[in-house]
Amino acid sequence: MQKKISSLPFAGTPEQEAQLKQIIDANKHDSSMLMGVMQQAQDIYGYLPIEVQKIIAEGMNVPLEKVYGVATFYAQFALSPKGKYNISVCLGTACYVKGSGDIFDKLSERLGIGADECTPDGKFSLTACRCIGACGLAPVLTVNEDVYGRLTVKDVDDILAKYAD
Repeated sequence: MQKKISSLPFAGTPEQEAQLKQIIDANKHDSSMLMGVMQQAQDIYGYLPIEVQKIIAEGMNVPLEKVYGVATFYAQFALSPKGKYNISVCLGTACYVKGSGDIFDKLSERLGIGADECTPDGKFSLTACRCIGACGLAPVLTVNEDVYGRLTVKDVDDILAKYAD
């Protein structure tokens, strides 16, 4: 599954950039620290937009292609921001067989976004995961730390309503 790049404009602050540059300065002598710098950058920004990847590449003196390659290879890195409420639908075998694909599609339709995207207001993001280890509750989704199981497509609107603040 290819990661999607955010279509939302980058909104980093000078304070975030200063924090990132401090981390880079402390690690730029050792290119083996690239992944650690990227993890800390994601902690600062919440994801790794291309603007941040360029700062890392330049500061660590590594090609941008290498930074992008690491960001797209490892599942821990996100190229799109997460919403206030990150909805993750399990598409593992047990959940998929019981209809999680349809639930994902319904959420996508209701939110107007696809996989690894965030609503323009920053309220919701939608991701798919492979297994969250709750196969007995299939199909399952999470909204941040809240777990919902034994779902049907009819449950989607009620779940979204809980987060309409």
